[in-house]
Amino acid sequence: MNTFILPLAIGAPQIILIVIVVLLLFGGRKIPELMRGLGSGIKEFKDASKDDNDENKVPEEKK
Repeated sequence: MNTFILPLAIGAPQIILIVIVVLLLFGGRKIPELMRGLGSGIKEFKDASKDDNDENKVPEEKK
């Protein structure tokens, strides 16, 4: 097994620790607001990448 990737493995204890730290840092009331902001950011990123792909397409010539 590759020893370089082993420390980067995330299991259940690490996820629980991350959730506890996030709750302590932001509190229960701020988390829904943070998730909404994250979701809208992801949506804007997807829309921007979709628009970029549409601009790069070359229209096909009609025969």
